[in-house]
Amino acid sequence: MIGFLYACGAGLMLAQPAAAQSGKWPLTDLSAFRQPGGTWQIAGDVAARLGKPNTLETAKGTGVLVNQPGKKQHGQDLYSNVEHGDIDLELDYMMAAGSNSGIYFQGRYELQLFDSWGNPAPRAADNGGIYERWDDSRPEGQQGYQGYAPRQNASKAPGLWQHLKVSFQAPRFDASGKKVENARIIRAELNGVVIHENVELQGSTRGANGNEAPTGPLRIQGDHGAVAFRNINITEYPGARPTLTGLNYTVYKAANARELDPATAKAEAKGTAPTLTANAGPFTHGYQLRYTGKLNVEKAGDYNVGVYAQGGGASLTINGKQIAGYGGNGRGKATLPAGSSDVEIIYGREGDWGAPTLGLYIAGNGLREIQFGDAITPDNTDPILLEADQTTILRSFMDAPGREKITHAVSVGSPEKVHYTYDLDNGMLVQAWRGGFLETTPMWHERGNGTARPIGTLQRFGQTAFTLNRLADAGAAWSADSAGTSFRPKGYVLDEKDRPTFRYQAFGSNVSDAIRILPDGSGFTRDLEVTAPAADLFAKLAEGAQIEQVEKDLYVVDGKSFYLRITDAGGAKPVVRTSGNKQELIVPVRGKLSYSILF
Repeated sequence: MIGFLYACGAGLMLAQPAAAQSGKWPLTDLSAFRQPGGTWQIAGDVAARLGKPNTLETAKGTGVLVNQPGKKQHGQDLYSNVEHGDIDLELDYMMAAGSNSGIYFQGRYELQLFDSWGNPAPRAADNGGIYERWDDSRPEGQQGYQGYAPRQNASKAPGLWQHLKVSFQAPRFDASGKKVENARIIRAELNGVVIHENVELQGSTRGANGNEAPTGPLRIQGDHGAVAFRNINITEYPGARPTLTGLNYTVYKAANARELDPATAKAEAKGTAPTLTANAGPFTHGYQLRYTGKLNVEKAGDYNVGVYAQGGGASLTINGKQIAGYGGNGRGKATLPAGSSDVEIIYGREGDWGAPTLGLYIAGNGLREIQFGDAITPDNTDPILLEADQTTILRSFMDAPGREKITHAVSVGSPEKVHYTYDLDNGMLVQAWRGGFLETTPMWHERGNGTARPIGTLQRFGQTAFTLNRLADAGAAWSADSAGTSFRPKGYVLDEKDRPTFRYQAFGSNVSDAIRILPDGSGFTRDLEVTAPAADLFAKLAEGAQIEQVEKDLYVVDGKSFYLRITDAGGAKPVVRTSGNKQELIVPVRGKLSYSILF
């Protein structure tokens, strides 16, 4: 991608703005920016201190865009050297403690970036919020309106990388320049959590540049606080919206719609249709519906096309070539010429089960997926959500990518909205998350499969392994074999607040493992007590692509995904070591071991 971002003063417009281009921005220098302010720079790495407001520390190199406004130099916003319409934007960003920034789509619609770590009730001005619009003529206290808070606080701590994905749809205008459709945030996902879906933006948010238009620059707020970005990817959708026209339908009675032969079957009804639907004709079931029409695209090229159906089956043929065979949801690739292509769509409904639904979709070659036809009826199963207004414990199966299903998982929820899963088979802390507790629909709906799902910003802690192991030396491999461990789970006991302390036996020692949520919701502490530990017993506290020691006893783990602070190692010295393609933080066990994880 070339020239994705540039900086300029408020209100500066390009006479001939360039079109946006899809791809990853290399972040090798500032040449992509117009008049970049002195607070913006390119760095090789960046770090923040938890207790040091509005400050980022940088390392030489490329790949990271950093802004550090301060008392000596006031920051200014950064604008793209290109203008965009419909785009998908994906990037990582890091906030300094107490920092404030934002991303303005088309320079007009702000998605807020803010240090909202630990805030249990986020508002529109918090991290991930869609900032409010503003009208000075409104009554005092009501000037701000139409702001949208994120569904939940999915924020991470200052100094940790956060991942943002946004699908933005630009406003639409007719030939006279009149707006006929508002802009939308189709979907926004922060740190793996959906925070917005199908939000209509009825006008520019506060601080926007100029009136609404079909295109505009991407703008990053630069005058409020220290912030960094990396891995900026943009997917542009510049293609004109395709059309499905000239639809004619024929309806046949059919006990077996899949095998009906239209050459010999009697047509029961014919007509034209303004749109694709499974409900044309006089029948409610036992029929086949055949459509012919024209699919019109602006640009020749390869497209992903298909049909979807409920309450029956469907097939799709384009220019005489079958793209999707008869079934519920078929898709394939089609090379289409510019202009019109002949389409034939068949829908069959034999029984009276399900809602009759038919549609066609097309994507690719500069198009975001577009659907024609009936709206898909969602699954009517209400999700079964388990909240944690007090300490809540649930045993279940738990899926974990890259490993087998955890069959003896215990998930513990807290009113501080920080929760975790513990693996009884390994004495291992599997994962922790902030937000809602669990969705148990797969576990309790109908027969169920015993699986629960975390709701919220999820932080996993590596592959399945015993927390404790005996090593000949600090460089020996961490064995996953249970032979010789004498591992025996002993369940857990509850304290006066119903918080569990897990117990097990391993390597001839009794082990108690107490995990406690910090009162401010910033993370949790873990206290391991081991009776008469062997001299060569070690604990593995963390693993990840990279582990860096940033202060005495403080580490940042797995490419700045979470912090780990050792509070009591009994005088033992922690070791960061390389194991295959990852690093591990291990420490000799002297009887008691305490640490905290912040994320």
